[in-house]
Amino acid sequence: MSTRPRRPARPYRRPKKDPVRLIAYEALRAVDERDAYANLVLPPLLRGARERGDIDGRDAALATELVYGTLRRQGTYDAIVAECVDRPLREVDPPVLDVLSLGAHQLLGTRIPAHAAVSTTVELARVVLGDGRARFVNAVLRKVAADDLDGWLEKVAPPYQEDPEEHLGIVHAHPRWIVSALWDALGGGREGIEALLEADNARPEVTLVARPGRATAEELLTPDAVPGRWSPYAVRLAEGGEPGAIDAVREGRAGVQDEGSQLVALALANAPLEGGDRRWLDGCAGPGGKAALLGALAAGRGASLLAAEKQPHRARLVARALRGNPGPYQVVTADGTRPPWRPGSFDRVLVDVPCSGLGALRRRPEARWRRRPEDLAGFAPLQRGLLTEALRAARPGGVVGYATCSPHPAETRAVVDDVLRHESAELIDARPTLPGVPSLGDGPDIQLWPHLHGTDAMYLALLRRT
Repeated sequence: MSTRPRRPARPYRRPKKDPVRLIAYEALRAVDERDAYANLVLPPLLRGARERGDIDGRDAALATELVYGTLRRQGTYDAIVAECVDRPLREVDPPVLDVLSLGAHQLLGTRIPAHAAVSTTVELARVVLGDGRARFVNAVLRKVAADDLDGWLEKVAPPYQEDPEEHLGIVHAHPRWIVSALWDALGGGREGIEALLEADNARPEVTLVARPGRATAEELLTPDAVPGRWSPYAVRLAEGGEPGAIDAVREGRAGVQDEGSQLVALALANAPLEGGDRRWLDGCAGPGGKAALLGALAAGRGASLLAAEKQPHRARLVARALRGNPGPYQVVTADGTRPPWRPGSFDRVLVDVPCSGLGALRRRPEARWRRRPEDLAGFAPLQRGLLTEALRAARPGGVVGYATCSPHPAETRAVVDDVLRHESAELIDARPTLPGVPSLGDGPDIQLWPHLHGTDAMYLALLRRT
């Protein structure tokens, strides 16, 4: 009996470590395991890799796109991957699911060729998961690669006519309840909500603020920077622009601040006021961006600013942002719901209250999958308490600005209306305080939108103490 000679076994090949995809995977795991925010965990990972010489600028840009793109479209990719596995997604180990999502984004959300997207992701799986689970990743991603994103959306999203909110949620990668909440706040038909959801998925620009009396917007202009749309102190950086390369930013005379936040501070400063204008208060000052702008504006009028922040580490950030302010200021660690200052002490008061952050989903894409409808009820007592004490801090005739980075009615008008039923105050029209800014709503309060203004969805109501 003849026997064929055995084919020699293929030698084992160690998987190659791709620093870009390893960084992306580590960031996704931190977001998943520790409820971390990508904008906090990714920069140290990139900085460490640069210092080791593992990556360059282009690699860092790719790692950033992989992390933020995967997080933005997590729900969409989950729906697609669910069609390609033989078990419920909840039974897939979270590390495996993170690798699959990373691969799905490369296949469906980038220009990386399909063969490269699959091979690099499988290689990553071999490094972080082992060869056995890497074979599972390979099989699933080959199924994902069988169609493009539009083709998959036709399969996994219900028709718009049958279920508009679920259709928009899967197509634009937002949980259904957030689609519903944003649509209620925005009003109008399909065109407007789709524009808003698309803006949430766009990479936000980096916007700088020139702090009055210390820097000018003209000083910040470079070949990679253009003036802001609405704020006279705003400058927008081109993609890839590095704020730290600008002298005024390094020296603290300018900072990174969304233009919507600048407009909130400007509206409070521009509000008409009868009587003295000597004492200003920022009752929720951390991390310090609005306080720094308010402090500079106050100094230009000979007024002083008291910046209060409950958390000590955030109060230190406020102090750092205000360092070098041209006018008098003080930073205190204090709870705005139990304030140490006397009632009726201030002419202008700002409270930018803690909230769900639904207005900043383009900057914190993981928040859309982390938040739940019941979270809104948890913020409500704090928001009402802060606004109540802010009104009591203002003198009769003084102005209070209630701001929040959320367009949800439960965090905006519902809070203001409820507090007004118990406090001696009246709403004033905030729209004239921002001349030249269009589409501010029906008033008297203001709602900014990413798709209309290029800002976070900041809300502002101005109230006068009576």
